[in-house]
Amino acid sequence: MSDQIKHECGIALIRLRKPLQYYIEKYGTNMYAANRLYILMQKQINRGQDGAGVANIKIDTKPGTRYISRYRSVEAEAVNQIFDKISKKYKKAKKHHKEANFMDGDWLKHNISFSGEVWLGHLRYGTHGENSIETCHPFLRQNNWRSRNLVMAGNFNMTNVEDLFGKLVDLGQHPKEKTDTVTVMEKIGHFLDEENQRIFDKYKANYSNEEVTEVIEKELDVARILRRSCRDFDGGYAMAGLIGNGASFVVRDPSGIRPAYYYADDEIVVIASEKPAIKTAFNIEYKAIQEIKPGHALVINKDASYAEHEIIPALEKKSCSFERIYFSRGTDPDIYKERKDLGKALIPQVLKAIDFDLKNTVFSYIPNTAETAFLGMIEGLEDYLSAKRREVLLEGKPHLGEMEELLNFRPRVEKLVSKDVKLRTFITNDSDRDSMVANVYDTTYEVIRSGIDTLVVIDDSIVRGTTLEKSILTTLDKLKPKRIIIVSSAPQIRYPDCYGIDMSKMRDFIAFRAALELLRDQNKGFVLDQVYEKCVNNPTSSENHVKEIYAHFTDEEISDKIAQIITSQNIKAEVKVIYQTVENLNKACPDHLGDWYFTGNFPTVGGVQVVNRSFVNFMEGKLVRAY
Repeated sequence: MSDQIKHECGIALIRLRKPLQYYIEKYGTNMYAANRLYILMQKQINRGQDGAGVANIKIDTKPGTRYISRYRSVEAEAVNQIFDKISKKYKKAKKHHKEANFMDGDWLKHNISFSGEVWLGHLRYGTHGENSIETCHPFLRQNNWRSRNLVMAGNFNMTNVEDLFGKLVDLGQHPKEKTDTVTVMEKIGHFLDEENQRIFDKYKANYSNEEVTEVIEKELDVARILRRSCRDFDGGYAMAGLIGNGASFVVRDPSGIRPAYYYADDEIVVIASEKPAIKTAFNIEYKAIQEIKPGHALVINKDASYAEHEIIPALEKKSCSFERIYFSRGTDPDIYKERKDLGKALIPQVLKAIDFDLKNTVFSYIPNTAETAFLGMIEGLEDYLSAKRREVLLEGKPHLGEMEELLNFRPRVEKLVSKDVKLRTFITNDSDRDSMVANVYDTTYEVIRSGIDTLVVIDDSIVRGTTLEKSILTTLDKLKPKRIIIVSSAPQIRYPDCYGIDMSKMRDFIAFRAALELLRDQNKGFVLDQVYEKCVNNPTSSENHVKEIYAHFTDEEISDKIAQIITSQNIKAEVKVIYQTVENLNKACPDHLGDWYFTGNFPTVGGVQVVNRSFVNFMEGKLVRAY
């Protein structure tokens, strides 16, 4: 993606199912779990650059012994810093104790922090707010009873934080912040407390308090806690939690918006946001990795038994297709195929745009995530050429020279654009920054025939269009092509996200800007007032009123206006923009139909209310998020 946007976080959870000594003897290291968690987090670093955190819980420690450990960091190399600290803690202790102790699982567990059976890692990519240690997951809700402690981290945004906050206040709580992370943790924490009390009341007449504590830890019904907690949530979420007794869970929203996968064998249970991370960390087959079903939680009990439980009845699955297009690691075989299919699906539109003149067209891509879609586009061109050759050979009678040319012709493919990673564009002065941005990308010269060739460049998606306008088009125009055709493997992004991706303001979207200009061109400014009135008068409406703005125009009209907006007066080449169709997107990603960015069909009522509220904010000039 040429436009940088922030996006959802990553989670990683490991539960050892055998004593620590087992892993020391089998794998020859006392840091088996730490090493695996490190790989899981490193392989998901694409999901979070603002910070990271790790928590660890030891099971069945004696009173007076610390059993929860946590490190968080907002440094540039947060993951490395955290695991360096954990490693140094081991090395420091090793200087003061016998060598043999460090290969003794029981000794380690009772003497060294971060030696427990349950691990939780989090990669933060904050969509809003400050970047500080306090905003980094995992969050910790502490209590002197082990089974009332809660550690939480997640990949989520709630659309109804105000309602959730109000429910906590109604319960008599005094939440310290009005954020989705705090409200979610306190909501689950409240029902964790109630579950503890329920079991305590059940057995208090027959056992001492100390004995009841042991019973509570064994009988704690985590699925019941989650059913009572999650029924009020509206949003997209994959939330991970550790309970002080050693139980753990990951719960997923009923539409499956945010991803979560797991693998289990007799040694471990592991959960992560992406399948490739699990495969790499544990060297297993992809088919062994399961997806946590929407509306379900994978619950791992204190005794290491595990099961998937329905928490909320599943809705129609609307897992995020935009994540498949851009955010997730492309080494996942399913995602790799989907991205290639997205590129291939664009061929009819591309051929029409270049008037089927392949001889005078050069194909390239904007690095790096668009490369897979580019490969699919080239495969589609090869399929087209094969069909044409077959047609000519079967129906026509070409001369020998024509036949040789036909058989030998290949699409002209070049790598024309590369990013200079040494250049940074964080200069605060806007005019200076624009000048810098224009030089971030390098080009390959002497490949394009001046004034003759059409240049087709594919990007995975176009959100704001800023980098195209400020940098890429200027860079490509220096090659002096006759035409520049920018192709997006994703459809037009028209609506804000409210489930974890930093796209919450209507005014940021190039498609929305194009619709505004078209309304102005056609003297239809009254449409904005009509939509605004509906949104203001019906704040709890389940109808997306913003759709009415786009209903006045075809996709092609909006694409053509986008091309005008991003083309400065200095660009000499003719510029055209082509977007993927929603129909082809859903064909390429048939199991991931969460397309609200493009269609406005939000999977939750809260999402619809957010988009209407976002439009109201735009009309009122408020530069704030709508949730």
